[in-house]
Amino acid sequence: MSLRSFLKHMEELGEVRHIKDEVSPKFEISYIMKSFDINGPVLMFEHVKGYKNKIAANVCGTRNRICAALGISQTELYQRLLDACRSPRRPEIVEDGEVCEVIEKPDLSKFPILTHFERDAGAYITSAVVHAKGVDGEIENVSIHRLQILDEKRLAIRLVPRHLYRLWQLAREEGVDLDVAISIGVHPAVMLAASSTLPFGVCEFDVANVLLNGRLRLVKGKYVDAYAPADAEIVLEGKLSATKEVLEGPLVDITGTYDVQRMQPVIEVVNVMRRGDYIYQALLPSGAEHRLLMGLPREALIYEAVSRVVPKVHAVNLSVGGGGWLHAIIAIEKQMDGDAKNALLAALAAHPSLKHAVVVDSDIDVFNISDVEWAIATRFQADEDLILVKNARGSTLDSSADQETGMTTKMGIDATRPLTKPREKFERARIPASRRVEEIVKKLLVENNFR
Repeated sequence: MSLRSFLKHMEELGEVRHIKDEVSPKFEISYIMKSFDINGPVLMFEHVKGYKNKIAANVCGTRNRICAALGISQTELYQRLLDACRSPRRPEIVEDGEVCEVIEKPDLSKFPILTHFERDAGAYITSAVVHAKGVDGEIENVSIHRLQILDEKRLAIRLVPRHLYRLWQLAREEGVDLDVAISIGVHPAVMLAASSTLPFGVCEFDVANVLLNGRLRLVKGKYVDAYAPADAEIVLEGKLSATKEVLEGPLVDITGTYDVQRMQPVIEVVNVMRRGDYIYQALLPSGAEHRLLMGLPREALIYEAVSRVVPKVHAVNLSVGGGGWLHAIIAIEKQMDGDAKNALLAALAAHPSLKHAVVVDSDIDVFNISDVEWAIATRFQADEDLILVKNARGSTLDSSADQETGMTTKMGIDATRPLTKPREKFERARIPASRRVEEIVKKLLVENNFR
């Protein structure tokens, strides 16, 4: 299962828009991506200025597309991801694959790598899946990292202190560089697995293989001891330096603000494998695809944690306004007053970066912010239904938090109906509708270009 097979499926569903005007990889493509960000189609840029190859963007830009990639409904998404994380299965290792069609010396200037925002430090690869093995050859990690282009053969990688950072530190202690395989242009299931939070030592490729029903194939790098999907579009083989660092950034992060500059390690690219007519996959920092890939695995963790403390969880949304990371809205079915507060505490524990959480009843659409605001306006009393947690560790992605430690104040809002008051006072009025009038309304909306 490849990016190409998914794009073909999206073409059949009418989900792809082809941009045939010539556009530049510096600002112009990212501007168009931003213009079609919310619930937008897959974008295929046919004529990239200075390059012969196409760029695919906004591939994982909607929940429906991610579910279509996995062949499931939205109601099945969290459980499918959780099950795959609990029961990973090793993919098949093959000698050759589509990505091995061209083997060449590295020259990063040959690829249409985007410069996204006006104050970015330069061109960045933002959709790359990075695989590495520990110095013991046993522990593996697959994760997504931003990669700043330094020159034709070198990249700077932003390493958040998680699993790949830990493998790099262990390699540094041994005084050796860490082999990495950087894959660009992979199936959405691989992107989703690489974005998930797994225990140290569980390989995300194994999770992706389960999501793909055992159809993931891997190839080993020609010059590095690291693996990549056999049907990827491009693979950069590299050495993550144990000693060399550079000042990396700034780049826009998930909240739409510029991240700070830091000293970060250098990757020297030693070989390139690619398809002859490769498609470069682009991802807009802070865009819908960025938010969904980071947020969906955390939504699944929130769903699982809250399900342990309340009878039923109907939906979870790490909202657009919260950058897909800092704000959660959770719809539950409560049996007793106090259930919502337990749900809030469980959500804050499940996703430590979470800053604000709102719990609502099941009649509220968590994806409709006006609906959520209405619940807060009519069902919330600050002196009874507000939880404050001071001096808690949150996320440095929050510009108002301490940028060294992430220390912040967290808030939980119980916007559920109080069970001690008359239910009818909190019910929203409805107008009964026949099937005939529903069809009339649908026709009028289409005719007037309403959605």
